Amino acid sequence: MSEAQASGAIEVLPLTPTLGAELRGVDLAALDDGRAAAVRDAFERYGAILVRGQRLGADDLVAFSRRFGALDEAPLMENGRTAVPGYPEIYVVSNVLGADGKPIGSLGAGEAVWHTDMSYLAAPPRASLLYALEVPPAGGDTWLCSMAAALEALPGDLRRALDGRMIKHDGTYNSGGYLRAGVRVDDNPETCEGTPHPAICRHPAGGPDVLYLGRRRNAYVMGLPLAESEALLDRVWAHACRAENTYKHRWRVGDVLMWDNRVTMHRRDPFDAAARRVMHRTQIKGAEAPAPA
Repeated sequence: MSEAQASGAIEVLPLTPTLGAELRGVDLAALDDGRAAAVRDAFERYGAILVRGQRLGADDLVAFSRRFGALDEAPLMENGRTAVPGYPEIYVVSNVLGADGKPIGSLGAGEAVWHTDMSYLAAPPRASLLYALEVPPAGGDTWLCSMAAALEALPGDLRRALDGRMIKHDGTYNSGGYLRAGVRVDDNPETCEGTPHPAICRHPAGGPDVLYLGRRRNAYVMGLPLAESEALLDRVWAHACRAENTYKHRWRVGDVLMWDNRVTMHRRDPFDAAARRVMHRTQIKGAEAPAPA
């Protein structure tokens, strides 16, 4: 038994040198204010937290998520329902079919490419949380990328090319590549719907500056000829998502993984559609637009 376990303190174990921490010795369904503050501090410091072995009812999940701020209501899922019945804040991420033959959730079994959640909004969500109820035997891993590490590793010429620039974040397609409801098809990055944000942002918790890329599809560096924008973004993305900037999470039932959308990107590996994967997801509202560094 470690000193932290013996004293009842929360153990904080970094996941990688650049991103994330696993918290041990904590029951998220039974947090007092002091331990909740310690969890929040770890989240702000490391940009992502992992807590294994949790048993959370819907009330517990919502109550813990609210420790970080107001929650967004879940969007309309692919089955036409909005969320877990009675819990509008909980979104079901799953490939499982219900008794009626329709999906019980959204996002299926395919790959989700690198992205930051809903960066096309003027005030994107602060954080996202996934709680694992069922996991496949292989695949479905979630990857995180440190955008502070990505910025630090950029060659000097790329850093200078992005200084003071704004990137338009496309709102046409979701992370699975599907057209968003009510949005017109437009694959021209200069004219598609979206919101510009600074390419290099101030860290919201006082850490090092971060890249803010959102997603690659239809992204556009404002003010540049389209060909120059495409070439610049291709180079930046190639550097940003290198292995040394990332963490790969292999899920276990009972895992809670929460990441700061302001300082990370994330993606998901595909998995066998015949296997079952069920996650409950919450999202903490954003209060402000990303601020330029």
